[in-house]
Parts: sequence; C-alpha cells; structure tokens
Amino acid sequence: MVELIIPAIVSCIVAFFTVYATVPPLIKFLQKRNLTVRDVNKKDNVMIVRPGGPSIIAGIITSEIVLYIFFETNEILAIMITSFIAFVIGYIDDRKVMGGWFKPIALAIAATPIILLGTYDSTLSFPLFGSVHIPALYLGLVIFMIPITGNTINSIDVLNGIASGFMIIASFSLSISLFILQNYEMAIISLPLGFVSLAFYKYHKIPSKIFPGDSGALTLGAMYGTIAIVGHVEIIAAVALLPAVINSFLFLSSMKKIVEHREIKGKPVEHTEDFKLKATNDKTAPITLVRLILAGGPLSEKQVGYVIFKLAIFSGLLAIITAFMMRVSI
Repeated sequence: MVELIIPAIVSCIVAFFTVYATVPPLIKFLQKRNLTVRDVNKKDNVMIVRPGGPSIIAGIITSEIVLYIFFETNEILAIMITSFIAFVIGYIDDRKVMGGWFKPIALAIAATPIILLGTYDSTLSFPLFGSVHIPALYLGLVIFMIPITGNTINSIDVLNGIASGFMIIASFSLSISLFILQNYEMAIISLPLGFVSLAFYKYHKIPSKIFPGDSGALTLGAMYGTIAIVGHVEIIAAVALLPAVINSFLFLSSMKKIVEHREIKGKPVEHTEDFKLKATNDKTAPITLVRLILAGGPLSEKQVGYVIFKLAIFSGLLAIITAFMMRVSI
C-alpha cells in the first residue's frame, strides 16, 4: 500500500496541472480562430470558446503515462487508448456535425482495445448476491458500455460547469469505491480522472470561459466507462452515474430515436424575462433532467446546477454504500 502513495500523488499532480496550465493558452488559440459558440443561457450575446477536449485528453494521457511507468499494466493502456479514440471521435463531431448514429457506433469501436488487451473479466459482480459469469454477454456489455457512458456525459453537458462538476463527484465516488473493495492499484489509476475534471471545472464553472465540447465530454465519459470495466465495478459505476443515465433515458424515450442535440427543433428549456430557466410547454421538445427540475418553477442556471450536483452526490453516496455491500458479499 505504501508503494502506491508516490505514483498516486505524482499522477494526480500531473493530471491537475496539465489541464490547469494548458486551458488558458487553448482559450487564446480558440479565440484567435473564432472557434466559439453562443452561451444560450446568458442574457447578452456571450460567446464561449470550444472545444476544451485537447486539454482534457492531455491531462489524462500524461497522468496515465506516469502511472504506466510505475505499474506497466494493460489496464492503463486500455484506458489511454480508449480515451484517446473517444477524444478523436468527439473532435470530429466538434468540427463537423455528424448524424445521430455516428457517436454510438464510433464509441463502440473505441471499446475494442479493452477486449484486444484482455483487460476485462467476464464475471459481473452484484452487491449481496455475488457474481455471475457471462462470457458471451459480457463482450456485448463492453461494446455497449463505452457508448453509453460517453454519450451520457455528453448529454448532460447543457449548462455551465455541469459535465465537469458531475464527473468530479462520480469519478471520486468510483475511486473511493475501489479503495473500499481493496482494489488499490485500480483506485490509484482512476484518480487522475477526478483531478482532470477538477482542473477543467475551474474554467468551465459559471460563468464558463470554455466548453468541453463533444471531444471533452466523450473523453471523460469513455475513461469513466473503461475504468468501470477494467476495475470490475460496473454496477457501482452505473449507480454513481444514475442522474446522467436517467437524463439520457428520458431524452431517448421522449425522442423515440437517437438524434443529435443540434438537430432538435423544440427546446426543453425557455427563459423568463429576467432570464431564469423554465420548462417549456413545447410538446415536440425532449424530456430531460433539467426540464423535470424546472417543472416546479423557474430557477437560475446556478440553482439548476446545484440541484444536479446534489443528485450526483446522493448517487455517489449510494455507489459507495453499494461498494460496502459488495465488500460484505466477497
């Protein structure tokens, strides 16, 4: 356990300061090239640069390389390769709007390094009830999980600071759960995700200076999903991600098909005269978590963010409790 302290500290410092130091020059670079989008939840015509994905992937790759020097495991390689492929997929979508099926199919391909490197276990563990060995079905789970986690984080990236803030809570909950299960090496390997998210949140929180874009959100989600698979904590990871999963489910069930957010005509949220957010009455608009939160009445963007973070903390605590339950059943 003691020998894990140095790689943990070094990798977390590298993860945090790589993102923290590279975002300001990235913002200037994007501004010079006019790579901006309007912040639709601001009263004035506020333009925000995107994507922040390059800084996020830089933080992930550099910190995981540090860990690979110490551990030299295929699990770290799987995390780096899958996260990088997800970044490329997202960056393509940032620069050119692709069809609704592009990201799910491409992210399914991004999951193949996990299989090729043999970093998965066909046994799925449940709290209290033990484990189930499902060799064939588990391969399907691997292929589906990365598109689900990637698009889930991408779909909740609708307000300033939500995607990065939500990922801080979910990823640290997952790391704590891995420590509880005494999977110390994987817990250390998972920590950089939280610190990358924390550093990016500094620039992404209200008022945002930069948006993660698809490249940033998909990278965060794909790394989270990969950690869940290679760390054998799939159920715990799903519990921690529950509010975002519900948001995706509501969106898909109301739209009846996979569709790009930018292709949707009806918007789930409108603005009051003082520019608070309120739920729309447009029947063509998708149902989302934010729309449900606003069903009780208009709220400011910051207030909606606090509600989502409270839900994330609650789910994170449930995930940690689930880890304790799984620990008892081992």
